[in-house]
Amino acid sequence: MDLSVDADLAARRIAVIREHMDTEVTQEFDLTLATFDGHPLYEIVPTGQRFDGAEQVMAYYTLTRTAFPDQRHDNVRFHAAADSVIVEFDLLGTNLGEFYGLPPTGKAFRVPVIAVFFFTGDRITLERVYFDTASLLLQIGRPELLTTPR
Repeated sequence: MDLSVDADLAARRIAVIREHMDTEVTQEFDLTLATFDGHPLYEIVPTGQRFDGAEQVMAYYTLTRTAFPDQRHDNVRFHAAADSVIVEFDLLGTNLGEFYGLPPTGKAFRVPVIAVFFFTGDRITLERVYFDTASLLLQIGRPELLTTPR
């Protein structure tokens, strides 16, 4: 197994991820989707959610940006591997809109996240996200969502 990282390819992949993350924050989701290889695929590991294809990924973006319109990233760090880039960051936002049918609490959150971006060439094939959902739900004042099936 070749674990070496081509520096030029790693730099191109990181540039694509920067564009991906920046356009998520500015909510230019057509540009975000364009960072994928033509078929967006997004997995949220702690909840078991999988969003397959542009329509499902856009529905995910709509859900999360309705609930957290100011969602953004801080302290972003990139780690290039042979077939992927691992990104560590803090995810921040404020619950200003409906979230799973519940009214906004107005409370903010900050949780550490690891996202693993898989690639074909320099286009994303999958974004797989790991974070502590319990911390997020407790910070926004929604502990009832810890035990409510979704």
